[in-house]
Amino acid sequence: MERTGLLKEGDVLPVKEGKVSSYYYYTLGNSFAMTANLLPSERLVSEKGKVVSVRETERGFYVTVEFDE
Repeated sequence: MERTGLLKEGDVLPVKEGKVSSYYYYTLGNSFAMTANLLPSERLVSEKGKVVSVRETERGFYVTVEFDE
């Protein structure tokens, strides 16, 4: 699947929080990426994050984002 150019290292993305049952998840940017479900103890405080890397694997694309926390 061709997805190049959507994100690049150094991009700063807004983070939107969602909740399912007792877990939280985060959507990065305009739905560029989504986190796994996180426990309440892992909940983010930051409203934006900086893209550190974008890599493609057999299972899809993985985005690593750093937060000021």
